[in-house]
Amino acid sequence: MKTVQPMPVIDAQARRIAHLDMDAFYASVELLRYPELRGQAVVVGGRSDQQPVLEPNGSRRFARVRDYAGRGVITTSTYEARALGVFSGMGVMKAAQLAPDAILLPANFDSYRHYSRLFKAAVAGIAPQIEDRGIDEIYIDLSESPDDTRELAQRIKQAVRDATGLSCSIGVTPNKLLSKICSDLEKPDGITILSLTDIPSRIWPLPVRKINGIGPKSAEKLATFGITTIADLARVESTFLQMHFGYSYGNWLHEAAHGIDESPIVTYSEPKSISRETTFERDLHARHDRAALSEIFTALCTRVAEDLQRKGYLGRTIGIKLRFDDFRTVTRDVTLPALTADPAVIRRAAGECLRRIPLQQKLRLLGVRASALSSKDALQAIDTPRQGELSFTINNP
Repeated sequence: MKTVQPMPVIDAQARRIAHLDMDAFYASVELLRYPELRGQAVVVGGRSDQQPVLEPNGSRRFARVRDYAGRGVITTSTYEARALGVFSGMGVMKAAQLAPDAILLPANFDSYRHYSRLFKAAVAGIAPQIEDRGIDEIYIDLSESPDDTRELAQRIKQAVRDATGLSCSIGVTPNKLLSKICSDLEKPDGITILSLTDIPSRIWPLPVRKINGIGPKSAEKLATFGITTIADLARVESTFLQMHFGYSYGNWLHEAAHGIDESPIVTYSEPKSISRETTFERDLHARHDRAALSEIFTALCTRVAEDLQRKGYLGRTIGIKLRFDDFRTVTRDVTLPALTADPAVIRRAAGECLRRIPLQQKLRLLGVRASALSSKDALQAIDTPRQGELSFTINNP
């Protein structure tokens, strides 16, 4: 493997892009509800029925990870739990081996979405050029602001804390790629401001996985060539990376290692679909567990309808997703004659999809999706067909 000298790094003043990442967001929201748990190892995940129990003396009794039985997955954890090796995506049973005494709380996504809206509105009041990247993170274009970068970042952090009671971490650099890395460097409650000239000292010593876009498989393949840090990656010829990773991805790896990223802040984009899904605590059988499945199925359809209504969209295509006990995944969908956000219409359409799938095996996951979306605002002047009896267009066998 040939190597070259790293590309020269030239400071750029054209852009100031911030990445704001809420600190242990779901867990932090739970600590607002249960402040007595601050400083403890807390894990969010498991079953929704594991709510804290109010004792006669007014105190609360919480479930412990060691008492959990099932195949639930960790949604998030406090920094105290992370210090014990418990991270999001880990099975709760595995977490019980690492932190048996950790507190276990069920996820409350309605509350998380509420606080997400609050923190984004607080930021928009100061810096409106925002790219929404999910429930707990945003990019912010600060390039046009005359304010000092650190003072502006501190003001944004304070606005978030005033609106939510929560802390966040902010990275500010000339582009999105570097800012995403930097928002994680001084967590929690940190501010990291870097110019391109800081790349050799602050970015290159980091593992390649710190670059958003390098996943486990790519990192493993890079390691076979002795490339484990971003500095290692920066020293490799782009032609070598293109040969082994493909032209497009190889070229991107080379540029990313040198902090090159010209992607713009996208302040608005239409969602392609809105979906809800759930993985069962135990595999469910279509006949033996019919009542439980029906209740879950109806609840998913209702939640999709509520999401559509809250976000101001109507959907024309309704689909379902099933995962069987052998991990085989099947999807089906239908296109309706009229746009809808009606939970009853969505339930009937999803039920039509379900009837097209043989259900001899047990199920481990069920999902409902609305796609082919249209904004209600864009349709206000259009006389859309009245929702009524359905005639389905089958989109897959």
